[in-house]
Amino acid sequence: MGLGKDSLQSAKTKTRLLLALWDLGGTQQEIKKGQLNKRILSKGKKAADYQGVFEELQKQGTISISKTGYSLTSPKGLKVLSDGLRSGEFKFDGTIVGTWAANALVKWIGQIDIAGVSTSTPVNGNSLIASYEEFKSVVLEVYDKLNQNYNFNDLVPIYRIRREIGDRVSRESFNEWLLEVQANDIFQLIAGEIPDFTPDKREDSITIPGAELRSYAKRLS
Repeated sequence: MGLGKDSLQSAKTKTRLLLALWDLGGTQQEIKKGQLNKRILSKGKKAADYQGVFEELQKQGTISISKTGYSLTSPKGLKVLSDGLRSGEFKFDGTIVGTWAANALVKWIGQIDIAGVSTSTPVNGNSLIASYEEFKSVVLEVYDKLNQNYNFNDLVPIYRIRREIGDRVSRESFNEWLLEVQANDIFQLIAGEIPDFTPDKREDSITIPGAELRSYAKRLS
């Protein structure tokens, strides 16, 4: 049974919004509200018209919202986006599709496995991480990239590392291997509040058994 008209329009709006957020790099960084609004606002619409859609997506756990912007959660947000694009119900309204949307779809097709996004399917074309040694190599590479690109001053938020690696590794293995990286004196995991520390960012950090939450990683060697 197909969706009702209002439900169908809402689903299409959600998919379009998630696609824009993904295309802007929302799985790796927070996207400013104004930047996303430029993409999604159609003629005659204003940001307030989308408030309910944003709130629904946040409740679903597909996006996180701060005072300044939005982030796309991984893998949940990617799974919902994939399902929306593949549902058969999704299409762009009107006769002209924005260049950003066409380019985003081309990029999606090029990067996402044709079988769709799942918690066991890598979303970035890279293979699943199967061992601690492989994880150590990847996490050091990701740490260095984030530290350099975003000037974290050698204190890289753990949630950013987790999201950058994405679903190449399970949450359990990420936690286990990151603690092992610390035990081997490669990283020091440090407590501390992160700006706009939303519940999903806290969840994507790491808690050491018997100790408090660790928010940052600092490379020791």
